Amino acid sequence: MDVYEYIGRNKRGEAMRGSMEALSPQAVAAWLAGSEISPVSIRLQSTQAAKTPEWLVRLKGSDKVHDKDLLLFTRQMANMVKAGLQVIEAIEGIQRSTSSLALSKVLGAIREDLDRGAVLSTAFGRHPDVFTDYYVNMVKVGEGTGELEDAFHNLYKQLDFDRQMRLRMKTAMRYPTFVVIALFIAISVVTLFVIPKFSTTYANMHVELPLLTRLLVATSNFAVSYWWLILFGAGVVYYIVQMVLRSADGRYSWDKWKLRLPVVGEVLTKATIARFSRSFATALKADVPIVMAFQLVAKVVDNTFFEDRILAMRRGVERGEVMSRVMRTSGIFSPLELQLIQVGERTGEVDRAVEDIAEMYTEEVEYAVDRLSQSIEPILLVLMGVLVLILILGIFLPLWDLGAASLHRGQ
Repeated sequence: MDVYEYIGRNKRGEAMRGSMEALSPQAVAAWLAGSEISPVSIRLQSTQAAKTPEWLVRLKGSDKVHDKDLLLFTRQMANMVKAGLQVIEAIEGIQRSTSSLALSKVLGAIREDLDRGAVLSTAFGRHPDVFTDYYVNMVKVGEGTGELEDAFHNLYKQLDFDRQMRLRMKTAMRYPTFVVIALFIAISVVTLFVIPKFSTTYANMHVELPLLTRLLVATSNFAVSYWWLILFGAGVVYYIVQMVLRSADGRYSWDKWKLRLPVVGEVLTKATIARFSRSFATALKADVPIVMAFQLVAKVVDNTFFEDRILAMRRGVERGEVMSRVMRTSGIFSPLELQLIQVGERTGEVDRAVEDIAEMYTEEVEYAVDRLSQSIEPILLVLMGVLVLILILGIFLPLWDLGAASLHRGQ
């Protein structure tokens, strides 16, 4: 626990100062409230703060607003606005109660902006690492229409949907990831420790080894002698890959390629379309113009390939084309989805049609994620079988040949 210094006033208005150990400033504030002391300021003791290096704060993630913190904040804002509280009062109340130091710091800056006369959406927009353009513009629309409660409620549903999609994908990929890591560790142990023992035995045989065994022994010798070079090379490759992914063309190629992966690519495509459809439907229900809705949703999908196609659809709508036509030319929607959009255009309920698409794909993603591990498992088993077969044949073939030769001499 950290040590916090506090300043407060009791019922008589007398100043109260002191320090105490607590998990967070909110815990100190709760203790002061229980002691009938109104907190004026609570801060981390300077000597204690100096002991916490910046790298450790980043490692703990204390300097970042996590998805669940933003989700809880959005729901609290919806409830407080619905209860009739002023925006600045709601922000202040959430700041006092939140357990996230990073969010508390951001809300403190937002309170200062609101005190200076800024509107809520403008204050949010000054923190793009926490509030996306989609989030800020949805709040802006809520302010303009006087339906800020609905804006936060819709944002909460959207954020919760995105979070559930990410969690499902992580859950589905957990088993294959563990298997691949375990397989890598097993191969490393065999290469660095097991094969060198056998290579010593092979050297004493003074016989010609099979090609597969020679390759394994050479690989093992290289790994034992130049393991540092392998690690350095892996680090260089990782750095190059990161640099490529940071570039616009590299990220576009990666986002496009991963959608074509066997088994996983189909799930990623459905999840991306579901996120687009849900976000787009939410924006249309909030009376956001279609062109602006396309612009905002392009960033939500978190895939540059889809982002490029969505922006192309926006340009088509700007030219006066109907939405179903620009969606057809994008090449990312099936005939069934296009038919739903066309029906929505005829009935004037495009938002409902897009929402139906989102619900349909959400169900498909849930089903596909549940079966993803079952689909990947045979591939992993085949890969493991091939690698184990190579190791067994490479290690034991010389022993079998030596045994066969010994039997032949005995006869």
